[in-house]
Amino acid sequence: MDNRKVKEKISLTIDEKLFKQLYDHLFQKDNDEHGAVIAAGLSKSSNGIRLIARNLFLAKDGVDYIPGKRGYRCLTAQFVADKTDFCCEEDLCYIAIHCHPGHGANKVSFSRDDINSQQRGYPAIVQMTGKPVTALVFAENAVAGNVWTTDGILTLDFIKIIGSQIKKLYPSPLIKKIKTNAIYDRHARLFGDTGQEILKDLKVGIIGLGGGGSLVNEWLSRLGVGHIIAIDFDKVEISNLPRIVGATGWDAQVFLAKSGLPFLIKYAKYLSTYKVNVAKRVAKNANPKIVYDAVIGDILDEKTALKLKDADFIFLASDTIASRNVFNVLLHQYLIPGAQVGAKVRVNKTTKEIIEIFSVGRMILPYKNGGCLLCNGWIPSVKLQEELISKEERKAQKYVEDEDVHEPSVITLNVLSAAQVINDFLMMFTGIYKPGLELPHLLNDVMNRELNIFESRVDDDCLQCSLHHKSKHAKGDYSRLPCRQKQ
Repeated sequence: MDNRKVKEKISLTIDEKLFKQLYDHLFQKDNDEHGAVIAAGLSKSSNGIRLIARNLFLAKDGVDYIPGKRGYRCLTAQFVADKTDFCCEEDLCYIAIHCHPGHGANKVSFSRDDINSQQRGYPAIVQMTGKPVTALVFAENAVAGNVWTTDGILTLDFIKIIGSQIKKLYPSPLIKKIKTNAIYDRHARLFGDTGQEILKDLKVGIIGLGGGGSLVNEWLSRLGVGHIIAIDFDKVEISNLPRIVGATGWDAQVFLAKSGLPFLIKYAKYLSTYKVNVAKRVAKNANPKIVYDAVIGDILDEKTALKLKDADFIFLASDTIASRNVFNVLLHQYLIPGAQVGAKVRVNKTTKEIIEIFSVGRMILPYKNGGCLLCNGWIPSVKLQEELISKEERKAQKYVEDEDVHEPSVITLNVLSAAQVINDFLMMFTGIYKPGLELPHLLNDVMNRELNIFESRVDDDCLQCSLHHKSKHAKGDYSRLPCRQKQ
């Protein structure tokens, strides 16, 4: 194998629960070396290669991890063979892990024995699995890695731990000169210049740029998030103007839309502005340096959905069950944290009496008991089927009695929905929340002024968030999204 270093950014993403299991195993009270294997999915994008941890196998001391003949300790041949076979069967990448114990060490590197061991065994595993094979070595506060491929060896840049606190570990302390920006002085008083720099380096997705999404869009821009990718296929209408931040009468072509003449009304729809372009204008006004991708598209199309696979966080502000389904799979398949925002007003169709007003903020962390929308009943299969059949079939089956009737919607309800999850997002990435903090779904009952907190439900066989062999969890590019395939 060619041992040249290939200059390509590469990282490993792991959820905080899996990381804690691994860390507790590696750094035991005996202050000795310990080993493990991770089976991982993989994602390739313009930002590089990202390994995505799925299954963790802890090597038993004296059974699977034993004194080595050419080094201090090693995984047994049988353990390696078993886990290699598992990776082949499950279409995953093999990652071997050990530690160099030391109290509080914040830098780590492979020993000469480690490198020699990789050279002896890894080329064969690469050929056997047809996928990259990775070696990781941990210190208490650092990690280093080599990723062996058919084209050469990649050096791991960092691992990213996903949970209530988003954290990165590097081979040695990251030295980065941070310039203080006076614009964000009041932000820095809360989470420091380092926290502001973290926000600047983030790529955040927003699905749906209507009432709720437009608020999320402006707030993220004013917080200093460096890159937003916004997805919506819809245009601004007159009824959107009170709710979409930054939308104007010109965007909705009000003069033509209110003419009462059918051909002018149709022409108004043709000339009106796409919601994502209004959002881009708002974001650029708030932060001229922001990188902004305004995507005129539907999240139900695979090519569009995959634009979000390397996002650091995704907000869902679309109220269809089908978009919830794609969003939920994206989070779990690519280990991306996210949040759903929404508000609802229920009205008696006969008496027109208001029955209920509520807003929801649902945080979803991509691991078991992390708020999976499918496990918690927010993706009902019957309604999903209704939305996915054709318009003509819906009418024939009377799933929609009057498609021209819009539900009530008010901007203040959207504010109530979005505020908590935006704060959650901020606290997670700037390190204010502690690891392991529970982030349950919240429902504001506006009419009764009650805040309801929902404990997460878990389906051990969930095909989106569990480790069931058919689950999409952490499979990355090795699984397909539940989207339409467009040519």
